[in-house]
Amino acid sequence: MAHIYISVGSNINREHYINLGLQAIADAFNINFSQLILSSLFESEAVGFAGAPFYNMVVGLQCSHSIEQVTEILRDIEFSHGRKKDAQKYSPRTLDLDILLYDDLIIETPAQIPRHEICTNAFVLWPLSEIAPTLYHPILKQSYQELWQQYDKESQQLNIVNNCW
Repeated sequence: MAHIYISVGSNINREHYINLGLQAIADAFNINFSQLILSSLFESEAVGFAGAPFYNMVVGLQCSHSIEQVTEILRDIEFSHGRKKDAQKYSPRTLDLDILLYDDLIIETPAQIPRHEICTNAFVLWPLSEIAPTLYHPILKQSYQELWQQYDKESQQLNIVNNCW
């Protein structure tokens, strides 16, 4: 069984799509919702474009799927919840699901693992450090807790939101 971590985000009808996304992840991986490891829910400004603020969090789970299957499952969930197939990279999202980690795999395709945004975006690193503080980044060889402690917290402002699940 692989340990995977997924970034979950939305800036359109945020609470609704975050809730739907979490349930869809549990269903797609044939696990109970209670088996998902959930970070806090954070609110952050849109990065890379002028848009409504996002809700973001990280979800951890175990699965027996290959990395190719996981990326396909996440893409299918996004499309089934209103994401446009021709959506631009920096644009509003009903649901944005990105595989961050798949065990200690280091690859570029079918997805970049570990995902570069782990170390560049507070809305990815802080929630990941909450649910996997002692896990080590497979390239940097530092724990996510250490990486979060070193992160320039003035560069991106986050607010913890009451959990909506």
